[in-house]
Amino acid sequence: MIDRWVSKQIFGLKLRIMGLVYAEIELINNVDLENARCHHIGEEDIRRTRVTMMVDSGAYMLCINDNIQAYLQLSFIEKKRVEVADGRVVECDIVGPVRVKFANRTATCSAFVLPDDSEPLLGAIPLEEMDVLIDPLRQRLIVNPKHPDCAVLRI
Repeated sequence: MIDRWVSKQIFGLKLRIMGLVYAEIELINNVDLENARCHHIGEEDIRRTRVTMMVDSGAYMLCINDNIQAYLQLSFIEKKRVEVADGRVVECDIVGPVRVKFANRTATCSAFVLPDDSEPLLGAIPLEEMDVLIDPLRQRLIVNPKHPDCAVLRI
């Protein structure tokens, strides 16, 4: 996790303003996991990568960039139009399934592919599935302290 508190001088007062939260996330091609389980490929052939992702509870989905997609080679599902943070509407590929891992938690979901080397985002849906929280005081992603051993989901 990268500390993103920002110090600002306002009217002679030095203030610490909440910044962005980042977390180390492992992304795994879920089809490769299934193929390894069935002994069609070896464990060493499973495409996986560790990525520092911005934790964005305001985004719904997992968002990866073209570079991550080129490495993981996730299957194309469909194209959708999405509104990005600056208000533009862009068309993105949706790919998957991708296994998302943080600490002792996993989620399996699809991902939007953002252009080029756009910043990857961990959105609300995988956050909820993993039962993880943003710790606002320490500005980091944490396992839900009410359920430290495994995720407990609301249905």
